[in-house]
Amino acid sequence: MAWFVYLIECTDGSLYTGIAVDVDARYAKHASGKGARYTRSHPPARLLVSFEYPDRSAATIAEHRIKKLSAPEKRELCRRGGAAEASVPSPARRRRAKPSDSASPIASPAGGRGERGNQRAQVWNVFSDGLYSSTR
Repeated sequence: MAWFVYLIECTDGSLYTGIAVDVDARYAKHASGKGARYTRSHPPARLLVSFEYPDRSAATIAEHRIKKLSAPEKRELCRRGGAAEASVPSPARRRRAKPSDSASPIASPAGGRGERGNQRAQVWNVFSDGLYSSTR
C-alpha cells in the first residue's frame, strides 16, 4: 500500500507536513477542523504537493526529513516537485569523538572521571545554624 507525504499551506502562510494513505481525505479532515491540532488553529488554504512512498516507514522518514527543512527550503521543494527522495537531504550522521591520547584516565587530574571529578555532587544547604555539606 502506497503512503504519501504532503505539504499544506495554511491561511497564515505557515506550512504543515504530514503523511497519509489518502491525501484528499486527509486534507478534507484538516479543512473541516477534525485533522491535526496544528491545522485546527491554522486552517489550511491549499495543498501544495504530495510525494508517494512504497510504505509507511519510508513516508515517515521522508516526513521527518522535510520537517527539518526551513520554510524557504520546503517551498523550493514544492516548486521542484518530482521525486522527494532526491530532493530531501539525508540527515548528517553524528559520530562520537575518539578520545585522544592526552585524555587517558591515568594522566587525568580528576582520576579519569572527567572535569567534574567525583560524580557525586556536593550539595550546599543553608539552615539557620549556617552552611553544611552533604553528598547525594
